[in-house]
Amino acid sequence: MAIAVALFCGLAGTARADELVYTPNNPTFGGNPFNSSHLLGIANAQNNYRDPSTATSNSQADIFARQLQSRLLSALSSQIVDAIFGENPQERGTISFGGQTIEFVRGLEDVTITITNDATGEVSTIIVPTFLDVP
Repeated sequence: MAIAVALFCGLAGTARADELVYTPNNPTFGGNPFNSSHLLGIANAQNNYRDPSTATSNSQADIFARQLQSRLLSALSSQIVDAIFGENPQERGTISFGGQTIEFVRGLEDVTITITNDATGEVSTIIVPTFLDVP
């Protein structure tokens, strides 16, 4: 045992230590800017979240329903445009459909269209200038 201790003490030299320096990998925190595309690729590969509001089904029935809704809304907007700017334009009017109320008022220089979401109370206003004099 004494020989092992003597051998160990004889082989032991002086110990050296350097200062520990932390270098971040993420360029957001001061790391190497060339790591950004690699880190973004890893994050995207691990991301399994899909936004449920953008998820749409592509079955034939869903496609048909979306096209039908689009055509109906287009026909409704054509009727509103005819009521405002058609051969017999109205001075004011209110149209309600699908939880929304559309009101229009013809002024001297413009037409103000107000769209109100009945469920949330959110209001959008569109002002359209008129270029033709309406008697």
